[in-house]
Amino acid sequence: MTDTRPTTTEQADLAVRDLRESDLPAADSIVRSAFDTFTGVRGLFGDKDYVRTRWRADPGAALAAERDGELVGSNLVTCWGSVGFFGPLSVRPELWDQGVASRLMEATVDMFERRGTAHAGLFTFAHSPKHLGLYQKFGFWPRFLTPVMAKAAAPGPSPRALRYTELPAAERERALDACRELTATAYEGLDLEREIRAVEGQALGEVLLLDAPSGLTGMAVCHLGPGTEAGTNGCYIKFGLARPGPGAEARFETLLDACEALAVERGAAHVELGVNAGRPESYAAVAARGYRAGLIGVSMHRANDEGYSRPGTWVIDDWR
Repeated sequence: MTDTRPTTTEQADLAVRDLRESDLPAADSIVRSAFDTFTGVRGLFGDKDYVRTRWRADPGAALAAERDGELVGSNLVTCWGSVGFFGPLSVRPELWDQGVASRLMEATVDMFERRGTAHAGLFTFAHSPKHLGLYQKFGFWPRFLTPVMAKAAAPGPSPRALRYTELPAAERERALDACRELTATAYEGLDLEREIRAVEGQALGEVLLLDAPSGLTGMAVCHLGPGTEAGTNGCYIKFGLARPGPGAEARFETLLDACEALAVERGAAHVELGVNAGRPESYAAVAARGYRAGLIGVSMHRANDEGYSRPGTWVIDDWR
């Protein structure tokens, strides 16, 4: 969660290994304790789940820090094809400033390299010099702010959208191919297959697909309810993308209409999403619909690469 430069003595008995299924309760407890301690907000995450859901989506991308046989920290790495990010990275608060996070970061960067990640980044607290300093040591540079925004769910337009979980098996494979082609318009190799399969396999929510005779025009991965990244009464748009080019703004608005209609249908009280300010059109469109920022973080990109956080990309995500 927070860390400074390690010392040899403190590192001697620390091991970094794969996070195991048996570690998940302890890892979840450490995440909650670390973030509650740093923010001063008790029960910050409520019944949202960032540990079990991400581990199940890709068990080989989760890291554990162990000292004297006891779990002391973890990091969850997410790989969307050629794009990767990580978090929550957390360390037991009583062990902050003892080099644990640095060791987890070393293993995280190694993982990105092994997996051939072209664009890597993270979301962190914009106001924390310790967080910025830690990640800069590993080649990540702060770029634009990423507001996490929300609005009350309310009845409105309900455009037709296909639902991935309701498609026949054969059509799901074709849908994955169509999503892969669409996401590549934002960044070559960007692929949400793991997130889509996680929604299906773990019953986390729904994946909305806006189809047209010319092909897929938009897609959104939505979490709904407790035990997901949305939490009770929430609909969280973890990722959304409208096809760029002429008419992109209208397609983006239609995608948001579909997500908000899903939230109302499923009884969610609010819709939450994140959008990087480096995508000015997307950010402006979301703000104009009445979404208001709560948490404001900053995205940090390895080698200062802009990735798909640039003008002309109609993308929703926040890398928390």
